[in-house]
Amino acid sequence: MPSSFEVRTSTGSYNVQVGRGLVGELLARQPDAIVMVDERLRDRLPANLPRVISLPANEEQKSLEKMAGVILALRGLKAGRDTHVVVIGGGILQDIGTFVCSVYMRGIAWSYMPTTMLGMADSCIGGKSSINVGGLKNLVGNIYPPREVVVDTDFISTLDAGQTVGGLVEAVKICFARGYDAFCTFDAEQARYPLSAEHAERLMLQSLTVKRWFIEVDEFDKKERLLLNYGHTFGHAVEAATNFGIAHGLAVGMGVIAANAAARDAGWLSPKGLEIADHMRRHMIGLVRSANLQPDAAIPLAKVLDKFESDKKHRKDGYRIVAPQGDGALALVSLPRNRESLDRIAAGIAEACQALDWPLAA
Repeated sequence: MPSSFEVRTSTGSYNVQVGRGLVGELLARQPDAIVMVDERLRDRLPANLPRVISLPANEEQKSLEKMAGVILALRGLKAGRDTHVVVIGGGILQDIGTFVCSVYMRGIAWSYMPTTMLGMADSCIGGKSSINVGGLKNLVGNIYPPREVVVDTDFISTLDAGQTVGGLVEAVKICFARGYDAFCTFDAEQARYPLSAEHAERLMLQSLTVKRWFIEVDEFDKKERLLLNYGHTFGHAVEAATNFGIAHGLAVGMGVIAANAAARDAGWLSPKGLEIADHMRRHMIGLVRSANLQPDAAIPLAKVLDKFESDKKHRKDGYRIVAPQGDGALALVSLPRNRESLDRIAAGIAEACQALDWPLAA
Protein backbone atom coordinates (compact mmCIF):
# COMPACT_ATOMS: atom_id res chain seq x y z
CA MET A 1 0.00 0.00 0.00
CA PRO A 2 1.55 3.36 -1.03
CA SER A 3 2.16 5.98 1.65
CA SER A 4 1.00 9.56 1.17
CA PHE A 5 1.00 12.98 2.78
CA GLU A 6 -0.06 16.52 1.93
CA VAL A 7 2.14 19.57 1.32
CA ARG A 8 0.48 22.91 2.09
CA THR A 9 1.31 25.93 -0.09
CA SER A 10 -0.02 29.45 -0.53
CA THR A 11 -1.92 28.30 -3.62
CA GLY A 12 -3.40 25.19 -1.99
CA SER A 13 -2.26 21.72 -1.02
CA TYR A 14 -0.97 18.88 -3.14
CA ASN A 15 -0.66 15.19 -2.41
CA VAL A 16 2.62 13.25 -2.40
CA GLN A 17 2.37 9.49 -2.87
CA VAL A 18 5.29 7.10 -2.39
CA GLY A 19 5.19 3.43 -3.38
CA ARG A 20 5.83 0.88 -6.13
CA GLY A 21 4.15 0.34 -9.49
CA LEU A 22 2.46 3.74 -9.56
CA VAL A 23 3.23 4.98 -13.07
CA GLY A 24 0.22 3.25 -14.63
CA GLU A 25 -2.13 4.71 -12.00
CA LEU A 26 -0.85 8.23 -12.63
CA LEU A 27 -1.33 7.98 -16.41
CA ALA A 28 -4.80 6.47 -15.93
CA ARG A 29 -5.83 9.46 -13.81
CA GLN A 30 -4.74 11.85 -16.57
CA PRO A 31 -5.69 10.07 -19.84
CA ASP A 32 -5.74 13.29 -21.89
CA ALA A 33 -2.49 14.72 -20.50
CA ILE A 34 0.57 15.68 -22.46
CA VAL A 35 3.39 13.49 -21.12
CA MET A 36 6.82 15.13 -20.95
CA VAL A 37 9.37 12.37 -20.40
CA ASP A 38 13.11 11.73 -20.28
CA GLU A 39 13.79 10.13 -23.66
CA ARG A 40 15.73 7.30 -21.97
CA LEU A 41 12.55 6.26 -20.15
CA ARG A 42 10.11 6.45 -23.05
CA ASP A 43 10.06 2.67 -23.53
CA ARG A 44 8.90 2.18 -19.91
CA LEU A 45 5.64 3.94 -20.75
CA PRO A 46 2.73 2.66 -22.87
CA ALA A 47 3.46 2.94 -26.59
CA ASN A 48 -0.01 4.29 -27.39
CA LEU A 49 0.13 7.51 -25.37
CA PRO A 50 -1.48 10.13 -27.62
CA ARG A 51 0.67 13.17 -26.83
CA VAL A 52 4.30 12.81 -25.75
CA ILE A 53 7.29 15.15 -25.63
CA SER A 54 10.54 13.19 -25.21
CA LEU A 55 13.52 15.26 -24.10
CA PRO A 56 17.19 14.51 -23.45
CA ALA A 57 18.04 14.89 -19.77
CA ASN A 58 21.22 16.97 -19.89
CA GLU A 59 22.34 20.36 -18.65
CA GLU A 60 22.36 21.81 -22.18
CA GLN A 61 18.65 21.04 -22.45
CA LYS A 62 18.02 22.88 -19.16
CA SER A 63 19.05 26.23 -20.60
CA LEU A 64 16.87 29.28 -21.13
CA GLU A 65 17.68 29.14 -24.82
CA LYS A 66 16.09 25.67 -25.09
CA MET A 67 12.84 26.60 -23.36
CA ALA A 68 11.34 28.12 -26.51
CA GLY A 69 11.53 24.77 -28.27
CA VAL A 70 9.68 23.00 -25.45
CA ILE A 71 7.00 25.70 -25.39
CA LEU A 72 6.52 25.36 -29.15
CA ALA A 73 6.28 21.57 -28.75
CA LEU A 74 3.40 22.10 -26.32
CA ARG A 75 1.77 24.43 -28.82
CA GLY A 76 2.25 21.86 -31.58
CA LEU A 77 0.34 19.33 -29.45
CA LYS A 78 -2.49 21.85 -29.10
CA ALA A 79 -1.96 22.51 -25.41
CA GLY A 80 -4.46 25.01 -24.04
CA ARG A 81 -5.19 26.60 -20.68
CA ASP A 82 -7.09 23.48 -19.56
CA THR A 83 -4.28 21.08 -20.54
CA HIS A 84 -2.63 18.92 -17.87
CA VAL A 85 1.04 17.98 -18.28
CA VAL A 86 2.55 14.90 -16.64
CA VAL A 87 6.33 15.21 -16.23
CA ILE A 88 8.28 11.95 -15.82
CA GLY A 89 12.01 12.19 -15.28
CA GLY A 90 14.74 13.44 -13.00
CA GLY A 91 15.63 16.91 -11.83
CA ILE A 92 16.36 18.29 -15.29
CA LEU A 93 12.92 17.28 -16.59
CA GLN A 94 11.40 18.66 -13.40
CA ASP A 95 13.12 22.03 -13.88
CA ILE A 96 12.01 22.18 -17.50
CA GLY A 97 8.46 21.08 -16.71
CA THR A 98 8.05 23.45 -13.76
CA PHE A 99 9.34 26.44 -15.71
CA VAL A 100 7.49 25.78 -18.96
CA CYS A 101 4.16 24.92 -17.30
CA SER A 102 4.38 28.06 -15.18
CA VAL A 103 4.78 30.39 -18.18
CA TYR A 104 2.77 28.63 -20.92
CA MET A 105 -0.43 30.65 -21.30
CA ARG A 106 0.40 32.14 -17.87
CA GLY A 107 0.28 28.75 -16.20
CA ILE A 108 -1.15 25.30 -16.81
CA ALA A 109 -1.63 22.34 -14.44
CA TRP A 110 1.02 19.66 -14.11
CA SER A 111 1.90 16.53 -12.13
CA TYR A 112 5.35 15.16 -11.46
CA MET A 113 6.80 11.66 -11.21
CA PRO A 114 10.51 11.79 -10.26
CA THR A 115 12.67 8.98 -11.61
CA THR A 116 16.04 9.77 -10.03
CA MET A 117 17.01 9.38 -6.40
CA LEU A 118 17.70 13.10 -6.17
CA GLY A 119 14.24 13.87 -7.49
CA MET A 120 12.56 11.30 -5.24
CA ALA A 121 14.39 12.35 -2.06
CA ASP A 122 14.48 16.11 -2.47
CA SER A 123 13.50 18.21 -5.44
CA CYS A 124 10.10 16.63 -6.23
CA ILE A 125 8.39 18.77 -3.59
CA GLY A 126 8.67 22.53 -3.31
CA GLY A 127 7.80 23.50 -6.88
CA LYS A 128 11.10 25.25 -7.65
CA SER A 129 12.51 25.54 -11.15
CA SER A 130 16.14 26.37 -11.86
CA ILE A 131 17.30 27.13 -15.40
CA ASN A 132 20.85 27.72 -16.65
CA VAL A 133 21.75 30.86 -18.60
CA GLY A 134 24.99 31.47 -20.48
CA GLY A 135 26.81 28.64 -18.74
CA LEU A 136 25.77 29.85 -15.27
CA LYS A 137 23.92 27.16 -13.34
CA ASN A 138 20.40 27.84 -12.04
CA LEU A 139 20.54 31.58 -12.68
CA VAL A 140 16.80 32.01 -13.30
CA GLY A 141 13.67 30.19 -12.20
CA ASN A 142 10.48 30.42 -10.20
CA ILE A 143 8.21 28.51 -7.80
CA TYR A 144 5.18 26.76 -9.31
CA PRO A 145 3.96 23.68 -7.38
CA PRO A 146 2.49 20.65 -9.19
CA ARG A 147 -1.05 19.34 -8.63
CA GLU A 148 0.39 16.07 -7.31
CA VAL A 149 3.70 14.25 -6.89
CA VAL A 150 3.92 10.47 -7.38
CA VAL A 151 7.15 8.73 -6.34
CA ASP A 152 7.43 5.26 -7.90
CA THR A 153 10.44 3.60 -6.26
CA ASP A 154 10.53 0.93 -9.00
CA PHE A 155 12.60 3.48 -10.95
CA ILE A 156 15.43 2.82 -8.46
CA SER A 157 16.39 -0.14 -10.67
CA THR A 158 17.26 2.24 -13.54
CA LEU A 159 19.87 4.16 -11.50
CA ASP A 160 23.61 3.62 -11.25
CA ALA A 161 25.79 4.11 -8.17
CA GLY A 162 26.48 7.79 -8.77
CA GLN A 163 22.82 8.65 -9.30
CA THR A 164 21.73 6.68 -6.23
CA VAL A 165 24.38 8.05 -3.90
CA GLY A 166 23.91 11.60 -5.21
CA GLY A 167 20.25 11.49 -4.19
CA LEU A 168 21.10 10.05 -0.79
CA VAL A 169 23.53 12.96 -0.27
CA GLU A 170 20.64 15.38 -0.72
CA ALA A 171 18.44 13.34 1.62
CA VAL A 172 20.95 13.33 4.48
CA LYS A 173 21.63 17.02 3.91
CA ILE A 174 17.92 17.78 4.35
CA CYS A 175 17.79 15.80 7.59
CA PHE A 176 20.94 17.46 8.97
CA ALA A 177 19.50 20.88 8.15
CA ARG A 178 16.43 20.07 10.26
CA GLY A 179 18.55 19.11 13.27
CA TYR A 180 20.91 16.53 14.71
CA ASP A 181 18.11 14.17 15.80
CA ALA A 182 16.69 13.98 12.26
CA PHE A 183 20.21 13.36 10.93
CA CYS A 184 20.83 10.53 13.42
CA THR A 185 17.56 8.85 12.43
CA PHE A 186 18.63 8.90 8.78
CA ASP A 187 22.18 7.82 9.69
CA ALA A 188 20.77 4.75 11.48
CA GLU A 189 19.26 3.54 8.18
CA GLN A 190 22.79 2.94 6.81
CA ALA A 191 21.79 4.03 3.33
CA ARG A 192 24.30 2.93 0.70
CA TYR A 193 24.38 1.65 -2.88
CA PRO A 194 22.80 -0.68 -3.97
CA LEU A 195 19.38 0.15 -2.54
CA SER A 196 16.19 -1.91 -2.70
CA ALA A 197 12.86 -0.31 -3.60
CA GLU A 198 11.54 -1.13 -0.12
CA HIS A 199 14.50 0.48 1.64
CA ALA A 200 14.26 3.47 -0.69
CA GLU A 201 10.59 3.96 0.17
CA ARG A 202 11.42 4.34 3.89
CA LEU A 203 14.26 6.74 3.13
CA MET A 204 12.21 8.83 0.69
CA LEU A 205 9.36 9.22 3.16
CA GLN A 206 11.75 10.33 5.88
CA SER A 207 13.55 12.83 3.66
CA LEU A 208 10.41 14.26 2.05
CA THR A 209 8.44 14.67 5.28
CA VAL A 210 11.41 16.52 6.78
CA LYS A 211 11.63 18.73 3.70
CA ARG A 212 7.89 19.39 3.89
CA TRP A 213 8.53 21.32 7.11
CA PHE A 214 10.92 23.69 5.31
CA ILE A 215 8.48 24.24 2.45
CA GLU A 216 5.52 24.94 4.69
CA VAL A 217 7.31 27.39 7.00
CA ASP A 218 9.25 29.15 4.21
CA GLU A 219 7.67 28.48 0.82
CA PHE A 220 9.49 31.27 -1.01
CA ASP A 221 13.05 30.70 0.20
CA LYS A 222 13.44 33.68 2.51
CA LYS A 223 14.74 32.16 5.75
CA GLU A 224 14.63 28.52 6.97
CA ARG A 225 14.52 26.95 3.51
CA LEU A 226 17.78 28.67 2.63
CA LEU A 227 19.52 26.19 4.96
CA LEU A 228 18.91 23.53 2.31
CA ASN A 229 21.67 25.22 0.28
CA TYR A 230 24.15 23.50 2.63
CA GLY A 231 27.01 22.32 0.41
CA HIS A 232 25.46 23.82 -2.72
CA THR A 233 27.56 26.97 -3.11
CA PHE A 234 30.68 24.80 -3.21
CA GLY A 235 28.97 22.03 -5.14
CA HIS A 236 27.63 24.26 -7.91
CA ALA A 237 31.11 25.73 -8.37
CA VAL A 238 32.62 22.25 -8.74
CA GLU A 239 29.93 21.22 -11.22
CA ALA A 240 30.42 24.31 -13.38
CA ALA A 241 34.23 24.15 -13.21
CA THR A 242 34.20 20.55 -14.43
CA ASN A 243 31.61 21.24 -17.15
CA PHE A 244 29.15 19.18 -15.08
CA GLY A 245 31.49 16.20 -15.21
CA ILE A 246 30.75 15.60 -11.53
CA ALA A 247 27.12 14.82 -10.85
CA HIS A 248 25.17 17.31 -8.75
CA GLY A 249 24.62 15.14 -5.68
CA LEU A 250 28.25 14.04 -5.45
CA ALA A 251 29.40 17.65 -5.87
CA VAL A 252 27.09 18.71 -3.04
CA GLY A 253 28.54 15.94 -0.87
CA MET A 254 31.98 17.36 -1.49
CA GLY A 255 30.59 20.83 -0.76
CA VAL A 256 29.26 19.72 2.63
CA ILE A 257 32.72 18.48 3.62
CA ALA A 258 34.26 21.76 2.42
CA ALA A 259 31.70 23.87 4.33
CA ASN A 260 32.37 21.93 7.53
CA ALA A 261 36.10 22.44 7.11
CA ALA A 262 35.61 26.18 6.59
CA ALA A 263 33.45 26.39 9.73
CA ARG A 264 36.02 24.51 11.81
CA ASP A 265 38.94 26.61 10.58
CA ALA A 266 37.01 29.85 11.18
CA GLY A 267 36.44 28.89 14.83
CA TRP A 268 32.65 28.94 14.49
CA LEU A 269 32.08 25.65 16.34
CA SER A 270 31.90 24.76 20.03
CA PRO A 271 33.37 21.44 21.22
CA LYS A 272 29.92 19.85 20.82
CA GLY A 273 29.56 21.46 17.40
CA LEU A 274 32.91 20.05 16.33
CA GLU A 275 31.74 16.54 17.26
CA ILE A 276 28.46 16.92 15.37
CA ALA A 277 30.14 18.43 12.30
CA ASP A 278 32.70 15.61 12.32
CA HIS A 279 29.90 13.02 12.53
CA MET A 280 28.31 14.56 9.43
CA ARG A 281 31.72 14.74 7.73
CA ARG A 282 32.40 11.04 8.33
CA HIS A 283 28.90 10.08 7.17
CA MET A 284 29.26 12.14 3.99
CA ILE A 285 32.71 10.78 3.17
CA GLY A 286 31.48 7.20 3.55
CA LEU A 287 28.36 7.89 1.51
CA VAL A 288 30.11 9.61 -1.41
CA ARG A 289 32.94 7.08 -1.50
CA SER A 290 30.41 4.23 -1.57
CA ALA A 291 29.65 5.26 -5.16
CA ASN A 292 33.24 4.24 -5.99
CA LEU A 293 33.52 6.92 -8.67
CA GLN A 294 36.43 9.12 -9.67
CA PRO A 295 36.34 12.37 -11.70
CA ASP A 296 37.51 12.01 -15.29
CA ALA A 297 40.14 14.69 -14.68
CA ALA A 298 41.68 16.62 -11.81
CA ILE A 299 39.38 19.27 -10.34
CA PRO A 300 40.72 22.71 -11.38
CA LEU A 301 40.89 24.68 -8.13
CA ALA A 302 41.35 28.11 -9.75
CA LYS A 303 38.30 27.57 -11.96
CA VAL A 304 36.26 26.30 -9.00
CA LEU A 305 37.10 29.49 -7.06
CA ASP A 306 36.14 31.62 -10.07
CA LYS A 307 32.76 29.88 -10.31
CA PHE A 308 32.35 30.13 -6.53
CA GLU A 309 32.84 33.90 -6.67
CA SER A 310 30.12 34.27 -9.34
CA ASP A 311 27.45 32.36 -7.38
CA LYS A 312 24.12 34.20 -7.43
CA LYS A 313 23.63 33.84 -3.66
CA HIS A 314 26.58 36.10 -2.78
CA ARG A 315 26.27 39.80 -1.94
CA LYS A 316 28.46 42.73 -2.95
CA ASP A 317 30.27 42.71 0.37
CA GLY A 318 30.29 39.02 1.24
CA TYR A 319 30.34 35.37 0.20
CA ARG A 320 27.19 33.68 1.50
CA ILE A 321 27.43 30.04 2.53
CA VAL A 322 25.48 27.67 4.76
CA ALA A 323 27.69 26.10 7.41
CA PRO A 324 27.42 24.66 10.94
CA GLN A 325 27.74 27.13 13.81
CA GLY A 326 27.98 26.88 17.59
CA ASP A 327 26.69 23.48 18.72
CA GLY A 328 26.34 22.29 15.11
CA ALA A 329 23.12 23.87 13.86
CA LEU A 330 23.27 25.22 10.32
CA ALA A 331 23.21 28.95 9.63
CA LEU A 332 23.49 31.23 6.61
CA VAL A 333 26.73 33.17 7.12
CA SER A 334 28.56 35.83 5.19
CA LEU A 335 32.32 35.86 4.68
CA PRO A 336 34.06 39.12 3.73
CA ARG A 337 35.05 39.32 0.09
CA ASN A 338 38.80 39.25 0.66
CA ARG A 339 41.84 37.07 0.12
CA GLU A 340 41.65 35.48 3.56
CA SER A 341 38.10 34.24 2.95
CA LEU A 342 38.96 32.92 -0.48
CA ASP A 343 41.98 31.10 0.94
CA ARG A 344 39.72 29.48 3.54
CA ILE A 345 37.29 28.41 0.81
CA ALA A 346 40.17 26.97 -1.23
CA ALA A 347 41.46 25.07 1.81
CA GLY A 348 38.02 23.56 2.39
CA ILE A 349 37.78 22.41 -1.24
CA ALA A 350 41.28 20.92 -1.07
CA GLU A 351 40.44 19.08 2.16
CA ALA A 352 37.24 17.69 0.65
CA CYS A 353 39.07 16.41 -2.43
CA GLN A 354 41.69 14.77 -0.24
CA ALA A 355 39.01 13.13 1.95
CA LEU A 356 37.28 11.69 -1.13
CA ASP A 357 40.56 10.81 -2.87
CA TRP A 358 39.68 13.05 -5.79
CA PRO A 359 42.57 14.63 -7.76
CA LEU A 360 42.97 18.40 -7.51
CA ALA A 361 44.86 20.71 -9.89
CA ALA A 362 45.94 24.30 -9.22
